[in-house]
Amino acid sequence: METAYLAGGCFWCVEAIFQRVYGVKEVESGYCNGTTPKPSYESICSGQTGHAEVLRIEFDEDEVAFSELLEVFVETHDPTSLNQQGADRGTQYRSAIFYINDSQKQIATSMINNVKGAVTEITELDVFYPAESYHQNYYNDNANQPYCQMVILPKVTKYFK
Repeated sequence: METAYLAGGCFWCVEAIFQRVYGVKEVESGYCNGTTPKPSYESICSGQTGHAEVLRIEFDEDEVAFSELLEVFVETHDPTSLNQQGADRGTQYRSAIFYINDSQKQIATSMINNVKGAVTEITELDVFYPAESYHQNYYNDNANQPYCQMVILPKVTKYFK
């Protein structure tokens, strides 16, 4: 098993996409690379902690390569939008790849360098904190909620048509 850490705006959206990717075995929404130990959702929403909303992705590299995950990542959010995705604004919603080894760094750098106008941050993972339990499996548990219907469902439908 391998691990990837990707930030593409609201982690509910990123989670809903990657839960449906073949070879992904487990996902967990959380926060990473900020200055506040054990942050809460409320604290990261202030924009003052430096954390990004991120998805930890456990995947079987025999079934899906890291580079393939990055292709999904680039296709399912806007890597050219600085510190926002849609109506979600703030540094916590930035586009970022948090690598855990040199191979991931090289693959991420190569991929993002080929995206015209990309502002995706490529940074070594410092620390990951799991988000509160109500953020986990959010779309699957709350599919009828308005945000899920208006924002997440169109992304999932578009990518997995």
